[in-house]
Amino acid sequence: MKTKVIPDSELIINGDGSIFHLHLKPEHLTDKIIVVGDPGRVDMVASYFDTKEFEVSSREFHTIGGTYKGKRIMCLSHGIGSDNIDIVVTELDALANIDFSTRTVKEDFRQLEIVRIGTSGSLQPDLALGTSVIATKAIGFDGVLNFYAGRNEVCDLDFEKAFCEHVNWNPLWCKPYVVDADNDLIGRIGRDDMVHGNTIAAVGFYGPQGREVRLPLAEPELNDRIESFLHQGRKVTNYEMESSALQGLAKLMGHKAMTVCTIIANRRNNDATPNYKTAVADLIATVLERI
Repeated sequence: MKTKVIPDSELIINGDGSIFHLHLKPEHLTDKIIVVGDPGRVDMVASYFDTKEFEVSSREFHTIGGTYKGKRIMCLSHGIGSDNIDIVVTELDALANIDFSTRTVKEDFRQLEIVRIGTSGSLQPDLALGTSVIATKAIGFDGVLNFYAGRNEVCDLDFEKAFCEHVNWNPLWCKPYVVDADNDLIGRIGRDDMVHGNTIAAVGFYGPQGREVRLPLAEPELNDRIESFLHQGRKVTNYEMESSALQGLAKLMGHKAMTVCTIIANRRNNDATPNYKTAVADLIATVLERI
């Protein structure tokens, strides 16, 4: 069988040997990776590191690598949205599993562990501000995974069908997909001090999450229908914007991934706190201990 060579146009490698968007080189890569949305939050995570080995910044992608209690680890910012996650996961996988000199897939697969730490809005009135919620199931409103072969093999099709029927899903929108977080990561990081949730990854922050500022919504009752949805005894817990693409792409590629978010707003109670950095810092410390 002829070896597939990946063309320059499909995987761009910079002149210095780094991957196109992230500007990371294969030698930078660690097996344990924390990803965050805000480039500034990378410094917060790295402040816990015992050593810092490198720092790279390109656009919204800011990376610091080092060690924490003997574990080699790096923190990378992905910016906002699932489209950025498509870039981040694909380029991390390329750093791990593509030989840049021959542009071919390496014979020995290297598995990565990727944990996203984020902030989120609750969809249930009893989910308190400051709570840590794992996206045990990530519900993608973004459509990213629908562009990849094998999508159905990694998704919970029964959940998708029940959800679409319950909320009367608008056919003009991308078909939702539902992907589980990695069980090993949930067991190590989640434990009993975090809520195991069903998390929606929205395709935007305002209208796609039911926020009405100046433009009216196409489906103003959508969040009411989502709040009342129940599948196998569990409700939809919260909104964020990246968990589905992260967990879906990782699962397709053979990596481990999960998302855990701090609740900083309750969408059903119209309550929010701008003073959430302490809760985020506590969550970062917990993830670093357990990853």
